[in-house]
Amino acid sequence: MQVIENEHLKVSISPEGAELREVWSKQEEMQYMWEGDPAYWGRVSPVLFPIVGRLKDDRYFVDGKEYAMNQHGFLRDMTFELHDHRADHVSFSFSSNGQFTAQYPYEFQAIISYTLKKDKLSVSWKIINENEESMYFSIGGHPAFQVPLLEGETLADYRLELVGDGNVKQYELENALIHVKESNLETPITPVLSDNLFKNDALIYSNIKQVKLQSTKSGKGIQVDCAGFPYLGIWSKFNEETGKIAPFLCIEPWHGIADMHDTTGELKEKAGINKLPAGEAFESTYEITFK
Repeated sequence: MQVIENEHLKVSISPEGAELREVWSKQEEMQYMWEGDPAYWGRVSPVLFPIVGRLKDDRYFVDGKEYAMNQHGFLRDMTFELHDHRADHVSFSFSSNGQFTAQYPYEFQAIISYTLKKDKLSVSWKIINENEESMYFSIGGHPAFQVPLLEGETLADYRLELVGDGNVKQYELENALIHVKESNLETPITPVLSDNLFKNDALIYSNIKQVKLQSTKSGKGIQVDCAGFPYLGIWSKFNEETGKIAPFLCIEPWHGIADMHDTTGELKEKAGINKLPAGEAFESTYEITFK
């Protein structure tokens, strides 16, 4: 585990998946991140690559050749190398080196970085195309925050607010595939947090630039700034036996989305796919403020 810290926060990141695991507030003596209990969901903040969500029939095609890939791709399960480490910054790198040709026909390098500035954590991704042709991919974040944060609070004590940037659409999932639900939504959008909210899986939107999650009792919470990200997911694990959700909420900025229900299956035609020219790099950053 690699640790970065300043006077406000202490942050722990695992080389396994370059995954953010803990954010400890020194002043509040409080843990913000989900603990990763496998009884609910064993991850904390996986990086989704080279797909976000599920493919139709878990397969896709590139130039007529069929490939199989599970939900959210494989990068979250890879061990990264330490790339750079300073008191308030750490980065990890991973190179494909021909390991995935059976399921993904492109070679790449991924660099994932975490930087602290006061009470903010910047999460940055850099994908380098190491092919002699354009590569196609999606990438997304999946950070899970403890809800409730403090003893004596409940889910109903928290308010969620989403602020848009442009034409905001809402999507719904049916059998893990995407359908457009509503278009031209006005923001802020303030879904009422309840156990039934995630009964049909995640809430998915386009063109959200900021998300706030805050306790109406303590005032504590987080803010995710993700302007420029075309999609955003909000999710918690729903238990059909208990009718309850897990004690966390994921706020997920995405450059990509699950397959549409009417997809052709061709990766180059996939909704939300990114095209990166040969030898070039894709870079993106979102920022989390811990209040």
